[in-house]
Amino acid sequence: MQAFNPYLPSWEYIPDGEPYVFGERVYVYGSHDRFNGALFCLNDYVCWSAPVNDLGSWTCSGVIYRKNQDPMNRLGLRILFAPDVTRGPDGRYYLYYAFDFLGVMGVAVCDTPDGQYEFYGHVHYADGTVWGRRKGDEFPFDPGVLTDDDGRVWLYSGFETPVPAVMSRFRGHRNSGCVVLELEQDMVTIKEGPRLVLPLKTNHPPEDFKGHEFFEASSIRKIDGRYVLVYSSTNNHELCYAVSDRPDGDFRFGGTLVDQGDLYLHGNTDEARAANYLGNTHGGMVQLRGDWYIFYHRQTNQHSYSRQACAEKLERTPDGHFLQAEVTSCGLNGGPLKGEGLYSAGIACNLWSKEGTARYDRKFNKKIHPYLTQDRKDDDHDAIQYIANMKDGSVAGFKYFDLHHPSCIRVSVGGVCEGSVEVSSRPDFGEVLARVSVRSSGSRIWMSASMKEVDSIQPLYFRYSGEGAIEFYAFEIK
Repeated sequence: MQAFNPYLPSWEYIPDGEPYVFGERVYVYGSHDRFNGALFCLNDYVCWSAPVNDLGSWTCSGVIYRKNQDPMNRLGLRILFAPDVTRGPDGRYYLYYAFDFLGVMGVAVCDTPDGQYEFYGHVHYADGTVWGRRKGDEFPFDPGVLTDDDGRVWLYSGFETPVPAVMSRFRGHRNSGCVVLELEQDMVTIKEGPRLVLPLKTNHPPEDFKGHEFFEASSIRKIDGRYVLVYSSTNNHELCYAVSDRPDGDFRFGGTLVDQGDLYLHGNTDEARAANYLGNTHGGMVQLRGDWYIFYHRQTNQHSYSRQACAEKLERTPDGHFLQAEVTSCGLNGGPLKGEGLYSAGIACNLWSKEGTARYDRKFNKKIHPYLTQDRKDDDHDAIQYIANMKDGSVAGFKYFDLHHPSCIRVSVGGVCEGSVEVSSRPDFGEVLARVSVRSSGSRIWMSASMKEVDSIQPLYFRYSGEGAIEFYAFEIK
């Protein structure tokens, strides 16, 4: 079975994904957005997993932890932000989480990776004081946790933006950057720390981090004996990594692992000319079938509250350095998609308007930009994802296909429109492979056109030219 981006069903919205292999399956733990939600992470935690040898076959184990299981949130008013999971020295699985901006970190435990987790406690000092309640405590946020080879347990946390006391309930928090704590073998008591390991942009970071300083989203792995700390940079739409020979300091900047809009990949730093729309991202690394992958998320619905899980294969240099991955439609597939068959427009990895792209957390003109959405309510398994508001000059890109002399391409569109959909293997449309005439008064239609011969691995870009705006549902290569 082929694997796509997003790799979960199109109706599912799992950001902040942390992937781990336990046994013969890869499990993903993330927060849980709602389709067209008004805030981040409105749903409870669920767990998705797939066989390591079939990364296109994902199944959901259902809800593994509910927000109201924590004694501090019996009414369920607080929201579960990004979690992380580790297998403790005792063989049980420990889930670490923070409630939005409450300023504490909770822990739940389970005997299996995807079972029903039970509340275990709040991370606290030896005297029982909950971490985050002492004046001057570093703000607990975005846990990243590692059970080391020697059984020692390391917990990472950090957030750039100071949180008002009215939101955190406690006063006097600090936001210095990414900090690390060592936990006792009980997995919840602080043995040592917190200690600052990645300072903020405003807190004198090492020179090699310039332009990619820490913002949030700590995620820790041990790879070939070294500690690799993945994080979201101050740019917000990229995941970077830092490397050290020890877990509690001396981290050196490694580079960008992935950027939602492929910025920095080919020297482009212009956010208005990114390959996709930009918003926050968060994720972690995992080795699957001998290759390393970076997991991250994308935005939909013209905001950052309906995010979806994606992954890309990472290339390594002989010295172990990770190169920046390109955003694709086939991240976990192990190679290009088949150059024939039916494909949803929802797997678009590139999207922009005639005016370029933009960031969702800044001034954003919803009228001019295309966007991913779906035709039914949240969690409706029959929902169809599509690209809405593709006006004249809008482009949707899909990477990559192993094309062998296709003769025809069909497109499914709706909306009120009259014009054509051009197909090219080049983002500048220097060569047009097909031109499909489209005309609709609102109903969904299929239209087709002959296609120039191609016999190679190529991306496909679709550009609308004409009046009105199309809703782009699917395409078929024949």
